Amino acid sequence: MEEIEYTDINKSYEAAVERSKKIEADLLVNPKKYRVLTGDRPTGNLHIGHYFGSLQNRVRLANLGVPTMILIADYQVLTDHDAFDKISQNTKELVIDYLAAGLNPEKQDVIIYPHSYVPECNQLMLPFLTLVSNAELSRNPTVKEEIESAGLKNVNAGMYTYPVHQACDILFCKGNIVPVGKDQLPHLEMTRTIASRFNNKFCKGKAPVFPEPQALLAKTPMILGLDGTQKMSKSRNNTIMLCWDEDQTAKAIKKAQTDSDRNITYDPVNRPAVANLLMLISLCTGEEPSAIAARIGDGGGGMLKSTLTEVMNEKLRPLRAERRRLEQDPEYIRKILLKGAGQAREIGMKTLEEVRHVMNMEI
Repeated sequence: MEEIEYTDINKSYEAAVERSKKIEADLLVNPKKYRVLTGDRPTGNLHIGHYFGSLQNRVRLANLGVPTMILIADYQVLTDHDAFDKISQNTKELVIDYLAAGLNPEKQDVIIYPHSYVPECNQLMLPFLTLVSNAELSRNPTVKEEIESAGLKNVNAGMYTYPVHQACDILFCKGNIVPVGKDQLPHLEMTRTIASRFNNKFCKGKAPVFPEPQALLAKTPMILGLDGTQKMSKSRNNTIMLCWDEDQTAKAIKKAQTDSDRNITYDPVNRPAVANLLMLISLCTGEEPSAIAARIGDGGGGMLKSTLTEVMNEKLRPLRAERRRLEQDPEYIRKILLKGAGQAREIGMKTLEEVRHVMNMEI
């Protein structure tokens, strides 16, 4: 089999951007032509990086009428986390965040489901593993980065096969668009390759079983943590959590990093910490970061932080109120998950029927 050249993937980013723009335009006209697959690992509550980076976009797509599958990847937590005692609770917390942000499986074409409740998805793992080489798995740049960031010394096989597992997640429901950032393109390229190799090997003279999914590239720039130097992350303690109250949010922002220059300007290259806080204000209000900086002017870091505190709490107030309401109804959350798992299983069973047919495994 022809090996995947990940260097070519990096070079093709511009092409991915152009394809993403065309898909965005077509979504407005033909939303039912697509199926989105997206999701999160249940490692804890979501923060504003998730909200601005992915949650708002999921709600937008769902409101457009795009069929949307939201996977809670509980199995994938095991690839680089030893602690599994909180997976169940974290799964429910994710659903609360989703619903509070505006996703509504009862009114939108949205299915929310936990991975471990959909065995049909995992049945694709064995045939898919025969379509990739060990070298391709070990060279995947996203896997390398995740191993490094997790500080893993003994890497289990689940980590190396993570891109194949992700291909199962996307292809079992025939997802054809996947919202990703640039760093996730290698994973998606693996999925596209597996789909192509499966169709070429097993579907000769027949209609292909799997689509080759396209990237829907994130429009929101990477959000730095409140330390102003690294990506926002729970493990780095530099976040604003969606579940926090207004006082907790104010306290966290008060500790945010700025710099010694009292005159506030928007300069992402030379003043990344200040620029990041300005961008967060912009995400809350829709105003350009440079205009916000001009208005604050010589008000300094204190005014910058107080402005961010005010607009952030205002932005999240409805979400947090809905969160508190949903927390009082755990049975409803469980109902959403069980219904979603049942719907996902129905989709998976139909796909497996097609897979067994083209692989001549029917009895």
